[in-house]
Amino acid sequence: VPYLEFRAATKLDGLYLFLDYTASCLELALEGERLCKSGDFKGGTAFFEAAVQVGTEDLKTLSAIYSQLGNAYFYLKEYGKALEYHKHDLTLARTIGDRIGEGKASGNLGNTLKVLGRFDEAVVCCQRHLDISQEQGDKVGEARALYNIGNVFHAKGKQQLWGCTQEPGDLPPDVRDTLQRATGFYEMNLCLVKELGDRAAQGRAYGNLGNTHYLLGNFVEAIKFHRQRLSIAKEFGDKAAERRAYSNLGNALIFLGQFNTATEYYRKTLQLSRQLRDQVMEAQACYSLGNTYTLLQQYERAIDYHLKHLYIAQELTDRVGEGRACWSLGNAYVSLGNHKQALHYARKHLDISKEIGDRNGELTARMNVEQLMESLGVNESDLSPSSSEFEMQGSSLSFLFQKLGRDPSDEDCFFDLLSKFQSSRMDDQRCHLDEPQNGDNGEGGANSTASLNEMIDPAITTSPQTEELFDLIASSQSRRLDDQRVNVGNLPGLRITHNNLGHLVGEGDHQEPSDDFFNMLIKCQSSRIDDQRCSPPETGPHAPTVPDEDFFSLIQRVQAKRMDEQRVQLPTDDQDSPQPPDPEPPGGFSS
Repeated sequence: VPYLEFRAATKLDGLYLFLDYTASCLELALEGERLCKSGDFKGGTAFFEAAVQVGTEDLKTLSAIYSQLGNAYFYLKEYGKALEYHKHDLTLARTIGDRIGEGKASGNLGNTLKVLGRFDEAVVCCQRHLDISQEQGDKVGEARALYNIGNVFHAKGKQQLWGCTQEPGDLPPDVRDTLQRATGFYEMNLCLVKELGDRAAQGRAYGNLGNTHYLLGNFVEAIKFHRQRLSIAKEFGDKAAERRAYSNLGNALIFLGQFNTATEYYRKTLQLSRQLRDQVMEAQACYSLGNTYTLLQQYERAIDYHLKHLYIAQELTDRVGEGRACWSLGNAYVSLGNHKQALHYARKHLDISKEIGDRNGELTARMNVEQLMESLGVNESDLSPSSSEFEMQGSSLSFLFQKLGRDPSDEDCFFDLLSKFQSSRMDDQRCHLDEPQNGDNGEGGANSTASLNEMIDPAITTSPQTEELFDLIASSQSRRLDDQRVNVGNLPGLRITHNNLGHLVGEGDHQEPSDDFFNMLIKCQSSRIDDQRCSPPETGPHAPTVPDEDFFSLIQRVQAKRMDEQRVQLPTDDQDSPQPPDPEPPGGFSS
């Protein structure tokens, strides 16, 4: 039995202590699995890599190591290594004829490709997982595959929304079609996990259905699903899911004009974020509360929450978030007629926008500074560049409202201001890579073969290249080791012995393809959506303390028809509801 003189890492008070001992591949792998389950993926990958170094002749053990290494690297956001090990797993599974293993490896590849934005390739892999699960009668695998395909279309739809200026629900046909496909797969997923009695998976399905209906502009439907998600989260005591549900409910309520109710749920979002000691989510809740109180014209309370957001953004060195907070504070002080403080924050917004290269933010801030200086009757020389206070003289006219010729209390005037002074939608166009949570596996719904074929682009599912794609993946590692054509030459950790040699004999002389796995995938799928996909706009630095869908951008998108035209009175519900779309954990991984 192969062993390794290994320096085992034991974590104590944040430090790794190393102990010398001799360990087998299986022992190292079991310790890696234990560490990953505890959330220590870095330590877990060290043990798994050591297990690969020792090697094993047990093909099932090696497959499990590849799978878990791929998942661990995914959680560490090392997607290249994640692809490498899931590719190894797929190669080994196909070589030994393990259909269930092939399906799981295909699903894991699909999840990783999705995060990298390779949606067409991801659909091919996830569909392969679904086909094999149905073929093998694996209902749990089928549910997971349905969920994962829904996730791919969901992520693709969000990417297609980049740059769209339509109000919610008024979507281009291709975007609507993509999101409706996502909804269809989530519905099938929900049906199947209900049949399986998996309440946790039902909660995830409800959450994602709420998110897709939100993006489609079906806000009442979104609220219905998020309330069901909230109920299951409470049932399991899942505080993180409860926080997401409150956040998503509040966001949908904003679009229905239910501002007061939305603030209740944002406050619950804030409370749970603090309980979870999640500063990023705490800052986002403060940001959304500040903007909601601005909509309610309660400017003092808005300022209080924007200051809290600003403090956390500074603490987390989120310069984009700082700029957003300063911009919001400037607007709130203008509404109160305190142009001196408004100018202070407008200047800070301008400085930060220059620093981070936010051209749209810089233009907005520069315009605000110039107009505030004009209204206050001051020049640049009157201002201290370093002090938070400055000497100035001038009127306290509400120049912004005067320019529109309206009273500051006019609600329509407020929306015109939003449109005028927030012309950019940087955060609304920002792509967010969903981060999976440890232990959250995607589960899925009911399936009909006919409906599945309708929902997936036939060019993907019926392409004669699809089978070839997987054959290429399976053979891309291989150099023939001997005259028996064993397609496992580059599988790390595989110790070939007389016990496993019979399982490794290839069935044919495959022509060696390109070494670059990604290039093969792209080449096979190149005629798909790439022809239709536009390049995303420049988004600038990431702003963790600002919601992915900027609150003010949301309001701007409904400004054309005004809130009053879309208000509906929702029936009261004893379940509470709250902030911008907060995604459920992405697709489930198989080990």
